[in-house]
Amino acid sequence: MKRLLCILLLHVWPLSSLASPALQGGVIADLKVLQGQLREGALTQVIERATAQAERLAPGNQADQWASALYQQLAAGALARQDQHAAAADRLAIARGLKGVDDAQVARWLREEASLRRAAGQRDQAIELLSEWLANQRDSDATWQLIRLLAQQERWEDAASWLEQAINETPELNEVQQALALAVYRNAGQGDQALGWLLDGLNAQSDATEWRQAAGLAQQAGQSGVAAGLWETAWQLGKLTEQQDFWLLIQLHLTGGTPARAAEHLEQALNEGEVVRDESNLRLLASAWQQAKDVEKALKAWQALALHTQAAADWRVYGQLAYAWGEDGQAKQAFAQASSLGDDEAEQWLASFN
Repeated sequence: MKRLLCILLLHVWPLSSLASPALQGGVIADLKVLQGQLREGALTQVIERATAQAERLAPGNQADQWASALYQQLAAGALARQDQHAAAADRLAIARGLKGVDDAQVARWLREEASLRRAAGQRDQAIELLSEWLANQRDSDATWQLIRLLAQQERWEDAASWLEQAINETPELNEVQQALALAVYRNAGQGDQALGWLLDGLNAQSDATEWRQAAGLAQQAGQSGVAAGLWETAWQLGKLTEQQDFWLLIQLHLTGGTPARAAEHLEQALNEGEVVRDESNLRLLASAWQQAKDVEKALKAWQALALHTQAAADWRVYGQLAYAWGEDGQAKQAFAQASSLGDDEAEQWLASFN
C-alpha cells in the first residue's frame, strides 16, 4: 500500500500539468528539484519546502493555485513515505479544493485520498471519498474495496447495494471476493439472493466448502428441502465424506421432507457396518420409516428395535402402529410381548381383540 501510494503521488504532475494553467519556469524547476529529492528520500526537506511554497502561492491566481496544489501533492508523497497517511490525505484534500486544478486531476487525487484515508484507518471518510469517485468512474477493484470498507463498518445494506455492480463487473470472482459477497448477503438479510448466486455457480468441480455454504444458506433461508438436496448431491459426488457429514445428511433429509431417503442411507450404513447397530441408530431408522409412512419398512424397523431393546414401551409402540395401519396380527403379537414385560397399557390393548 505504502509503495503504491508513493508511486501514484510521484507520477501525476508531469502528465497532468499540460491540461492546467501554465506555470512559471522557476516554479517548474523548483517542482522538479523537489520531485528528485522525494525520489532520493529527502522527505523532511521536501515537506518543509513544499509546504512553504504551497502556502505562499495559495492566495494567488489560478496558475499560482495550480502550483500550490502540486506542491501539496509533493508534500503528500513525502508524508505518505513517512506513514503519515492521514496528514498526506489532508494535503490532497487541500489540493483538490484549489482553483486551476482540472476535473481529471481532481478525480485522481480524490481516488488517492480515499486510499490514504483507508491506510490511515479513517474508514468512514474513505467510504465517502470512494463512493464519490465511483459515481463517475468504473473500477471493479475500487468497488470491491468500497464493499470491504462498508462491511468492516457493518454497513451491510450499503455494501449489498454495491455488490451487484461489483459482481457484474468481475468476470470471475476469486475466493476472497466470494467470501466477502456471502458475508454481505447474509448480514444484509438477503439469503435468497446469496443462495441463488451460489447455486448458479455450483457444479461437479465445486469444492466441499462451496457445497456446504450453499446448503447452509438454504437452511438459513428456510429452504430445508433445498438444503437436503444440495447435501445429497454433494454426498453422491464424493465431496462430503466425513462421518459428521453423513449424520448431517440424515438430519437434513428428516427435516427437509425426504425421510425415506434418510432411512435408506441409514439402513444401508447399518447393513454395511459403517454405523453401529445400537439402540439410538435403530430408533432413528424406525422413526424415519414411520415419518415416511412406509408401513412395511416402518413396522419391520420397530420390530427390530423392540427385539434389540426388549423394552415394553417399544413393543407397545410397535403394536400401536401395526394396529393403526390395519396389521392386526402384528399388533396382537406386539401387545402380547409388551404385556408379558409388565406393560398394563398393552394389556388393555390386547383386550380389544377379544
